[in-house]
Amino acid sequence: MIQPQSYLIAADNSGARKLMCIRVLGSSNKRYAEVGDTIIAVVKEATPNMTIKKSDVVRAVIVRTRKTIHRSTGMVLRFDDNAAVIINVDGNPKGTRVFGPVARELRDKNFTKILSLAPEVV
Repeated sequence: MIQPQSYLIAADNSGARKLMCIRVLGSSNKRYAEVGDTIIAVVKEATPNMTIKKSDVVRAVIVRTRKTIHRSTGMVLRFDDNAAVIINVDGNPKGTRVFGPVARELRDKNFTKILSLAPEVV
């Protein structure tokens, strides 16, 4: 579960390293974000000489969470970290690579471009 003030790792090569969630998008009073949800985040650490700088406000989609994901098949899935991929307003990723595994739940939310860039879909 990601909520405002939660720190995440940027799982792409857009230039950001660490993100902090400042808003969960969805209904007006949505408190927590899960895998596949869109958030607004601020960049806390960035790689030098890249397009995204420190303190930039960006949109991101959550690809991994430490909170367990319960699937309808009975499978339980949990990752080691909280991670997100930076996207633009259209929902396409800003980076050209995605690092680490991503959850299959992104397919239900129509983030197929992120799934195609990911090395492993769990």
